[in-house]
Amino acid sequence: MSQEDKNDKSYYSIIALSIVLVLMSATIYATSQNGSEKDTESTISMSGYAEQKVVPDTATLHIGVVVQAATAKEASDENAAIMSAVMADLKAMGLQDREIRTSYVSVYPVYNYTTTQTITGYSASNSVQITTKNLDNLSEIIDRSTAAGANEIGGVSFSVSNDMQKQIREDLMNQAVSDASTKAETLAKSLGVEITGVQASSISESNGPRVYYDYAMPMEEKASGAVSTPIQPGESTVSMSVQVTYYIE
Repeated sequence: MSQEDKNDKSYYSIIALSIVLVLMSATIYATSQNGSEKDTESTISMSGYAEQKVVPDTATLHIGVVVQAATAKEASDENAAIMSAVMADLKAMGLQDREIRTSYVSVYPVYNYTTTQTITGYSASNSVQITTKNLDNLSEIIDRSTAAGANEIGGVSFSVSNDMQKQIREDLMNQAVSDASTKAETLAKSLGVEITGVQASSISESNGPRVYYDYAMPMEEKASGAVSTPIQPGESTVSMSVQVTYYIE
């Protein structure tokens, strides 16, 4: 056989092999597409939702002391004395160290800009954050703090603690899944198909907005004539949503 014939045969063999590879690739692609379409057609996805109204069990508030004096030391010393009295009253009420956290401390000059910039005195600030589950003591905490010399009371906020959320989480999840299942059954019946199982589910959880209390609220008078700060925690909403994918046939 001549060299030219050998070259011709090699050429045709390469062409034939290329055609086979192209056909195999097309077959694999078509099978993959059919499988994907089948998977898509054989499932439905449905969301479920559940929520529950709860009374917050945790309160957070800020109590601070701001003092101005001629020197930084005088301002700092006076501030420390007042804050120590406030802290002593808070602990006398039964608040634990873990419920009281220092959130802000500063000493800075106070300027007069009338003519030239001059220092007219110093301001010392100290603020603590109170986090407690004893909501019945909130009014007394505020009233006794101001009586001891605190002159800055931050807004009180209420929230649902992690412990309480764990208690209701299981109920919410069951309700949300049941909601998704009911919707899926209704949809399947409308489509004339049956649900045969669950493919997968992804759960997302969200908490309701926190309830805020503004300290500058009108004050009520007790029967004895003393003034007390009224505080109501209100309600908070804890919710959960789920996304479930079902097999159908």
